[in-house]
Amino acid sequence: MNPVSNSPNNPTAARRLIDDGALRLHRDRAGRLGPADPLHRIALDEVQDRLAEINRPFTRIGIVTAWPAFWQAAFPNAHVTTDSDQLALPEGLDLVIHAMALHWAEDPVGQIVQSARALKPDGLFIAACLGGDTLTELRDVLTRAEIETTGGLSPRFLPMGEIRDLGGLLSRAGLALPVADHLPLRLSYRDLFHLASDLRAMGETNALTDRLRHPTRREIFARAAADYAARHHDAADPARIIATFDMIFLTGWAPDSSQQKPLRPGSAQFSLTDALTPRKP
Repeated sequence: MNPVSNSPNNPTAARRLIDDGALRLHRDRAGRLGPADPLHRIALDEVQDRLAEINRPFTRIGIVTAWPAFWQAAFPNAHVTTDSDQLALPEGLDLVIHAMALHWAEDPVGQIVQSARALKPDGLFIAACLGGDTLTELRDVLTRAEIETTGGLSPRFLPMGEIRDLGGLLSRAGLALPVADHLPLRLSYRDLFHLASDLRAMGETNALTDRLRHPTRREIFARAAADYAARHHDAADPARIIATFDMIFLTGWAPDSSQQKPLRPGSAQFSLTDALTPRKP
């Protein structure tokens, strides 16, 4: 969390990576364009599958998301709040879902800490977010096109956390039994402009504070689109392109004395070597 004002009149203000005003505008526009498909539906299916594997009911649920209507429809009795710096979550929850917003957090570990504090002992935290190799093809072609056209490079893409680093946030937030896994997705689009339209409809376009404040030259997009079609076409249909989305899932539990504990190093009673060595007949 950043307690220092970001006002330009405050010389000690820490510069934020993300322009919150631009992010809100992008999300508002996406809400007017339609539902937050397709990634939210995939994330919801994955979260529901993970919950189905846990043999317990979850009755007090909190959801942190920028898309309240979508997630409220799936969990009608949940307390849904936006992903602001200060999360409005009640205490004593047995489940908190951080839904497709953590990759936009200025302070992701702070988001997880607040979610963990809202859980009762042995309550479950699940996050679904983007990371890893998300939009690696688009990053590649736009970087090439801008450098070749202008000789420079402007901030266009949100830095994506790697699964190992994101998984480490769970322990830093004080959650037990941390698990991080990912679902790599390769989606097919007609062309770069079709992909860009879908990103706008999902509110996933550039909201970096240091982004360009004037329209990008058309030549850059034209060059990038041609390069994309040549370098990253869909093998099943060469007239289309492929876009990678790396969906990361984080799960951790609020500590409780009833949970399993890892054995103390050196406390094993049997040697792994002996266990793996075949016995003589």
